[in-house]
Order: sequence, then structure tokens, then C-alpha cells
Amino acid sequence: MSATILLRRELRIAWRRPTDLLNPIVFFIIVVSLFPFAVSPEPDDLAKIAPGVIWVAALFANMLTLDIFYRSDFEDGSLEQLLLARVSPAQIAMTKALAQWLLSAVPLLICTPLMAMMLHLPEDAYLALMLSLLLGTPIFCLIGGIGMSLTVALRRGAVLLALLVMPLLIPVLIFGASAVSAAAMGLPFNGQLALLAALFVLSITLAPFAAGAALKVSCS
Repeated sequence: MSATILLRRELRIAWRRPTDLLNPIVFFIIVVSLFPFAVSPEPDDLAKIAPGVIWVAALFANMLTLDIFYRSDFEDGSLEQLLLARVSPAQIAMTKALAQWLLSAVPLLICTPLMAMMLHLPEDAYLALMLSLLLGTPIFCLIGGIGMSLTVALRRGAVLLALLVMPLLIPVLIFGASAVSAAAMGLPFNGQLALLAALFVLSITLAPFAAGAALKVSCS
């Protein structure tokens, strides 16, 4: 089965449940919008916390979409059928990560400039914010796929999933927020973006195979 057919299948199934796709975006907008009320409405105060707030909200919004692409396929036996059809487990994991990024991360990226404006992030930091999220959100999907593949057979695996995945995503969070903060202060941020790019290459090279191996174990 070709990657194109698998991707079309993932997109078609996800589009049948539009509310599941809207939930992460609504969550992202609500979380970012509440911070001015909880912290301070002062522009200077909001600008300082904006990089961290946006990155943390993006991370948790991404985590909410993992169930859409894994749990239902496991429960109805689709994952097992794909593996029995000799579809490469790594190809399945990679396709799910790509579909998740297209349907959840891309809308999130579209909303991000508005959220940055709401938090009074300096305009000089917008480029760093978008580039860092463009590199970081695929890593969220790829590494999150590993954790979901390991816990998909567990009925209440959300807590275990967070414990497995969060430590691996902390460096992405640090470098991403650091790049935006540096840009906001007028400092160079190429180093942080280079580290994010290295993590992206490492993730896209290794994560599909790790997630595929975990899928075989979970479905066996």
C-alpha cells in the first residue's frame, strides 16, 4: 500500500470527526487568551511570557490530537489489519504523524500570529516564532506517535503517555521558546533554530521506526 493511499485514508477518517479536530485549536486559543486575565494585562509583562505561553499551549494542544489518529484504529482493528496486510509499521507511523501535523498543527500555525498579537509579542519575534513552530510541531507529532504507539492498547494510557513523551519534548520546548525570546530582545536566534532543525532531522529519521516497532508490540 502506497504512502499516498495511507495518507488519504488518514485524512478521510479524521475529517469524519470535525469536532475532534477543532478541540485542540479551541483549547490553544482559550489557554493563550486566559493568560492576560491570570497574569497581568500590561503589554510588557505579557510580552515577556508570550514565547513560553504559546509554546506550552501548542504542545498540549498537539497532545490532544494523538487519540484521533491511533485509538480508534486500534479499537476497530484497522491497525492490526494494516499490519497483517504487510504494510510497513514505520510507514503507518510516519503517515499518521504527517496527517496529524496537517490537520492539527497547520491550523494552529495559522492562529499563532493572532495569539502573538494578543500577548503583545514584538513584531521582530514573529519570524522566529513561526519558524520555530514550523520545526517544532512536526517533532511533537513524531515523538508523540512513539508514546501513543506504546500506550494505544491501554484503556487509560493518557498519564503514562505524558510521562513517556514529555521528557523527550522538553528540549524542543526550551529551544523553541528561547529562539522567540532572543528575537524579541533583538538577539540572534539562528543557533536555537539550528538545534531545532537537528532535532527535527533526528526525529524524522528515527521516530517512525521506533513508533512502528511499538505498534507491532501493541497489536501483537
